[in-house]
Parts: sequence; C-alpha cells; structure tokens
Amino acid sequence: MTQAEKTAVQGSSAANGGNNVVSLGPRDILQGRLEIQGDLKIAGNVEGDLKASGDVTIDSGATIQASIEGANVQVRGQVNGNVTAKRRLTLGGSGRLNGDVKVGRLTVEDGASLNGNVTMSPEKG
Repeated sequence: MTQAEKTAVQGSSAANGGNNVVSLGPRDILQGRLEIQGDLKIAGNVEGDLKASGDVTIDSGATIQASIEGANVQVRGQVNGNVTAKRRLTLGGSGRLNGDVKVGRLTVEDGASLNGNVTMSPEKG
C-alpha cells in the first residue's frame, strides 16, 4: 500500500470517529440476522433482525421486515417490526413504522406514521 492509500484509509476512518459503517444499497437484499459494531445505513430490503452498536438509518426507499436495535435510529422508509433505540428514534416525514418501540427519546416529523406501543425510558449509552 502506498503512503497516499494509507492516508486515505486512515482519513476515512477518522472522519466517522473510527466507527465501522455498513451500507446496504437500494438494490441490496438481506435475509437473516446482522449484528455489527458501528453504524448501519439501509436503502434496500431487509427481512430478519438488525442490531448495531451505533446509529441505524433507514432511507426512504427501504423496506424492512425486521426487529431493529441501535443507539439512534432514523426511519424514513417502511419498517414492520419492533424498534429499540437506546437514545433516540426519529421518524422522518416519509417514515412508516408498524411495531412496538422502546426509546430514550422520540421525534415524529409531520407526515410520519407510527402504529404500535411506545415505551420510553431514560437514555442509555
């Protein structure tokens, strides 16, 4: 690896605080369980369970049939499943969530929908 390549790799990991970031694109499909140490960004389709030590972002074109757990969870797509956000759950204007949620804090933007029970407890981590 050349010095320029090493610098680029080190710079990209420093940009997000050294966290691992996993991204599933709009044509990606995941069936099963995914557990990561870091952040998760989803624009495709998921069926199963998702768990991240960092933040979970569900883009507007994503369709999720899974339970989701993360520090901060942002939903702009369609989610059918229970969500646990240790800090904050944000439902964006295009977000549709059908399932029970356990959160530290909850933000629901105009136009979003939430069908399920909400349990709020003090923020963790």
